[in-house]
Amino acid sequence: MSGKKGAPKNRSGWIMLGIVAAAYAVLFAVDADAGRKALAKSRETLKMIAPVILIVLVLTALLGTWVNPRKFSKHLGEESGVKGWFLALTAGIVSHGSSYVWYPLLADLMKHGVRAGLVVAFLYARAVKIPWLPLMASYFGLGFTVLLTLYTVLGAWVQGMIADRILGSGTGT
Repeated sequence: MSGKKGAPKNRSGWIMLGIVAAAYAVLFAVDADAGRKALAKSRETLKMIAPVILIVLVLTALLGTWVNPRKFSKHLGEESGVKGWFLALTAGIVSHGSSYVWYPLLADLMKHGVRAGLVVAFLYARAVKIPWLPLMASYFGLGFTVLLTLYTVLGAWVQGMIADRILGSGTGT
């Protein structure tokens, strides 16, 4: 929002940083050993997710530099139709990594005209994990696995439709 003239700046990131810093300060004051352990665990987590965040940042930069926003509106915007749902659901199923690392890229796509319902469907469809399907089938049977997968994809579509109804299909942030 900060790019628009007269629009208030979004300070939520700074507020969250302040809350986390205050929580660490309180923890160190109460139990310094626990504070050091928590900080070490945070460092480990950051090392683990840093490469994924870097990839998402690079993809977001490439998206903003080389991709025409009108193309996204055509394929994933208000007029996308069945093709948009298919692309969102398929991308959700085949995507990997933690959901939160996708948030910056998805927010950028929404700014370029991608429908909120398709973003919701993408995130919901991520519940289907292709590498786990054979294991699930071995434990629960092929019928259960197929039915659960179909219901999950159907649920992703329904949640996306609900989001479009509530938020409007042309929602951008």
